[in-house]
Amino acid sequence: MNTEHQKEESRVGSTDKARPAVGRRPLAVFWDMDGTLIDSEPYWHQAEVDLAREHGGDWNADMGWQVSGKPLTKVARMMCDRGLDLPENQIPDLLIDGVIAMEECHMPWIEGVRAILTDLVKAGIPSILVTTSPRRMAQGVVAKAPEGAFADYVCGDDGLAQKPDPAPYLHAASLVGINSPDSMASCLAFEDTLTGITSAVASGATTVAYTGTNPVDTSSGPQFTSINSYRGVTLDNLSALIAKRLGRSGSLDLQTC
Repeated sequence: MNTEHQKEESRVGSTDKARPAVGRRPLAVFWDMDGTLIDSEPYWHQAEVDLAREHGGDWNADMGWQVSGKPLTKVARMMCDRGLDLPENQIPDLLIDGVIAMEECHMPWIEGVRAILTDLVKAGIPSILVTTSPRRMAQGVVAKAPEGAFADYVCGDDGLAQKPDPAPYLHAASLVGINSPDSMASCLAFEDTLTGITSAVASGATTVAYTGTNPVDTSSGPQFTSINSYRGVTLDNLSALIAKRLGRSGSLDLQTC
């Protein structure tokens, strides 16, 4: 279990004045996509390996894990450096096409996450997708999510500074009217890579590292806590994370690692 705490906040912003201090529900929940909402990293690695097989180059799934969470432009550059015989600017779209084709056949939702999304909708708590993947990929996931699951989404081709910069998470918060830095501690962010964790923590969000899909060790990261499963996670559990971050009473009963 990683319980290295981010800097504690002593108050929250005006967007939440009416809510009680103890048992506070999240103002919003931010979700990374690949490896956090859907177990799509194997799809990306397969698309990379298929491309290398067709056009030369030295690439395998282990290399894919090492670039997990990085912008596709960087992945393309690394693949070219390892001998892929394609124009660098064509590689991202070819990888995206390959992954989308696999997701159209089967969207690999991580077990338990759809139930959490549904509970958040019922509670009126907005979820925002925050991904480095392009908008056309995010749209496919949103379309197959529970009805009304996502209030909005932030993507890698939106013109913002990309993870590990906090800009994507700060922009996500602004989309649902959260603009005070003091309010970010009352928002949850789920991430699975050190790149994403760094981004979310820098935004001020209470960051949870999901470790159930990514074999790369994130235990040294700056996250508030880590969990290895969404099974059985309830809104009360999520509210307890916020209460604990704010230094107030709350029963933290998550399957942590």
